[in-house]
Amino acid sequence: MAVADLSELTPPDISSAVVRPDETLEPFGQGRLWVLQKKRGYRFSVDAVILAGLTILRPGERVIDLGTGCGIIPLIMACRYPEAVLVGVESQASLADLAVRNVRLNGFVPRITIQIGPMQEVRRYLPPASFQVVMSNPPYRPLGAGRLNPQDEKAHARHELQGSLEAVAMAARYLLPEKGRLSVIYPAWRTVHLLTVLRSQGLEPKIMRFIHSRAHTPARLVWVEARRAAGEEIEVPAPLIVYQDHRQYTAEMAALFELPCHPSP
Repeated sequence: MAVADLSELTPPDISSAVVRPDETLEPFGQGRLWVLQKKRGYRFSVDAVILAGLTILRPGERVIDLGTGCGIIPLIMACRYPEAVLVGVESQASLADLAVRNVRLNGFVPRITIQIGPMQEVRRYLPPASFQVVMSNPPYRPLGAGRLNPQDEKAHARHELQGSLEAVAMAARYLLPEKGRLSVIYPAWRTVHLLTVLRSQGLEPKIMRFIHSRAHTPARLVWVEARRAAGEEIEVPAPLIVYQDHRQYTAEMAALFELPCHPSP
């Protein structure tokens, strides 16, 4: 995210923000959101923006984001869908603290709540079939695959230390009613693993869209929407292209950064 002049894009409660020495405060979506993040810890990437942009909600749906980090996905969804009720689950206390502060800063209490706890233990603190939509940008590197990041937050976000695709799928199966939807983004090179795990938990892939950095490059990511206890049929739309030739976003990608905003009264 680019840092804008705070004097130009100032939401009503920006003066109440406490920015600690190891944190940044930056605008997102033309300044309709302001996001606290760690300078050196895990920071959300374009993956989260794509996941939030491709996930379509119906009015009044209850939505849960597993591994919410600083809370960016619930924040974006709250802006786009004023009737949605959102929960973010985060196992790392430092990130959960950021998420709670971001929710307050942007005026989304009580529409967004943050639950601190491992996604593997959702049965302990959430009732079954209590959400219509589960979202997740899960860790994607198996332990032993690639160098473990020395930054603890980044290591947990990228490697399957306390969360994994399997944990996401099992939690989704528990949290969703029949025909409830799981929306997930994952590296394209692990597409077979993704589809296999989803189907093993009774989550049938219904839409699959590949994401390419540029039109002439291989797919980097894949987005899948799966439904619990659904029939076998999948739609594969045209791919999403992120960049034009000169590192400028394509029109479709740029639109994913645009936000209306409906903060809580």
